[in-house]
Amino acid sequence: MAVEEPKYSVVDRREAFEVRLYDPVVVAETAVDGAFGPGGNEAFRRLAGYIFGGNDGGKKIAMTAPVAQEPRPGTRIAMTAPVGQERRDDGWVVSFTMPREWTLESLPVPDDPRVKLRAVGPRRVAAVSFTGTWGVARFDESAAGLVAALEAAGLTPSGPPVYARYDPPWTPWFLRRNEVLVPLTPQPETAAGAPRAKRPG
Repeated sequence: MAVEEPKYSVVDRREAFEVRLYDPVVVAETAVDGAFGPGGNEAFRRLAGYIFGGNDGGKKIAMTAPVAQEPRPGTRIAMTAPVGQERRDDGWVVSFTMPREWTLESLPVPDDPRVKLRAVGPRRVAAVSFTGTWGVARFDESAAGLVAALEAAGLTPSGPPVYARYDPPWTPWFLRRNEVLVPLTPQPETAAGAPRAKRPG
C-alpha cells in the first residue's frame, strides 16, 4: 500500500535542485533537545504514539509475546511521508504530515502535550534528493550544497533547511529516499493555482 505524501507541483528544475509549490497541510510536531539521531528518535516515538492512538479517541495497544502490536478500538491516523526534521536552537522540531482527509478541526487532541497540531499554508520550496543513510553529516552536506546553489541562482531562503526521510528504518540504507527542503521567498497564494515559473534563458 502506497504511503500518502504531501501534494506539490514542480515549477522549476535546475541541475542542482528543483523548486516545488506545496499545497497546504496540517502537521503534528514536537520539539526535542539533543543530537540529531537521539532527538529524532525521541520525537518519532512521541508522534508515533499520537497517530497510533495517544489521543482523545482513546486507542491503546495491547502487549503480547512475541512482540506484536494490535490496535484497540479508537481513533487511528494513517502514516504519511515524509517525516520532517529541522534544527531549533540546540534541539529539533520533528513533524508528521497528516493525511489529507483530516483537518485541524477534525484531528483528535494529542494526549501528550508536547505534540502540537499546526496548519501550514502553501509554500515554495527548493528540494534536493539523495539516497543512503540518515546521518546528520549527510544531511548537512546536502543542505550546504543546496544553499550554495540557491545563492548562485539568486534565490533567497525564507527559513532553515528541513531534513525529510521517506522510508521506514527497516528499508536497506542504499534504498532510502532522503531530501533537504529549503523554504523560499516569496510564498505563493496557492500551490495548485500559482503560475508555473519559467527557467532563465
